[in-house]
Amino acid sequence: MTERIVLASGSPFRKAMLDAAGVAPDVIPAEIDERSVEKTLEGTGASPEEVAQILAEAKATEVSARYPGRLVLGCDQTLSLGDELLHKPRDMEDARRRLLALSGRTHQLNSAAVLARNGETFWHHVGVASLTMRKLEPAFIGRHLARVGPVVLNSVGAYQIEGEGIQLFDKIEGDHFTIVGLPLLPLLKELRDLGAIDG
Repeated sequence: MTERIVLASGSPFRKAMLDAAGVAPDVIPAEIDERSVEKTLEGTGASPEEVAQILAEAKATEVSARYPGRLVLGCDQTLSLGDELLHKPRDMEDARRRLLALSGRTHQLNSAAVLARNGETFWHHVGVASLTMRKLEPAFIGRHLARVGPVVLNSVGAYQIEGEGIQLFDKIEGDHFTIVGLPLLPLLKELRDLGAIDG
């Protein structure tokens, strides 16, 4: 018997991926302060992958506690550049600085998915993608951001790989879904195994 899942995220990209895969979720964004959750992890040695998983768990458990019996999917994505964990740019100037920092370097995107029911998690997966940005001239960065506009503020890397942002890269290792923010193939397998979707 299949069941309709709850997506504990307001991300239009994650919803679009699930819709395209035939898994139309109910969207109920989690009511958590992500920066406060991250603050509790400072000094613990948590890896960027673990931070993504912990944030995804916080979202999934918060929503599943409010909606007993429902199958809830929590997601989060972190970007790591060396040992540094980066967050979404605050404004276009911050986006410009982000692209300058990523220019000519390799960074990792860590996309976590967690399933929970009744406030308890029972499955998780973190997909990791490695992206090498080509060397970007500052003037090009300015022109690029002027063309694509503030949509880049929705992305931790200040780019949309599914749009013109693909032109920023020399090399990508990892699957498209992980890069966009959801390790979709492992999630679909688990949903089939649970009988939540037709398999």
